[in-house]
Amino acid sequence: MDGALPLPFTRLAADGTSRHIEREVAIEAPVAIEVNGLGYAVMMATPADLADFAYGFCLSERLIDAGADVIDVETHDAERGTILRITLIPERIERVLERVRHRVSESSCGLCGIENLEQALRPLPTLVATSTAEPAAVFRALEGLRAHQPLNAATGAVHAAALCAADGTIRIAREDVGRHNAFDKLIGAMARDGLGWDGGFALLSARCSYELVEKAVLAGCPLLVTVSMATSLAIERAAEAGLRLITLARSDAMLASGGAA
Repeated sequence: MDGALPLPFTRLAADGTSRHIEREVAIEAPVAIEVNGLGYAVMMATPADLADFAYGFCLSERLIDAGADVIDVETHDAERGTILRITLIPERIERVLERVRHRVSESSCGLCGIENLEQALRPLPTLVATSTAEPAAVFRALEGLRAHQPLNAATGAVHAAALCAADGTIRIAREDVGRHNAFDKLIGAMARDGLGWDGGFALLSARCSYELVEKAVLAGCPLLVTVSMATSLAIERAAEAGLRLITLARSDAMLASGGAA
């Protein structure tokens, strides 16, 4: 299976017996991202749907405004991982250089002063799009998510991010060992295929961290639904940007942030 490889294990049972088995394991490997020839980041990810990942990563990093800003994406196998080479239009080079400068500063020490704190919590745009999805649609999407997680069904070790229509139908989904990567892959797939939210929402099989809220807002997502709970900063950032947030979404109940569904 793409994104997994079989490995040997010894299955130990409660009754004291054991047997040798082979099981699919989710691949987690370094993906070195180069943007216009500059080393930008190294992410631990599942090496599948990497073109989608490239587009979504660039959108989340605010390096591009739309999929059309990407000229080319190439993947190259390396000894210990994958090199993802992204080429952007010349008009976006200054953004890349600026972010690279910040990243160098951020990696130099753990406490780099107020400039980096401001960079970490950059202002978010105010959302204009709205979702018409009712709670029944969210429950429907939750029920259907498992069918869109083949890699997790095989390995039990990856997250999923799904684009859901307003009625709860899952349109597309992407998987990765990292919840952030899965969402980037989904956002990137939407950008590549010209798909919009169209009154729908995003469903993530993860806790709701502030980074996921920021990715949702930058992607114009009007409603973010996560299976696990949100952090305080995630709730705060969502409220600032006008993002509807539903967390701890389970088959029998869910929590709408701010007390409104």
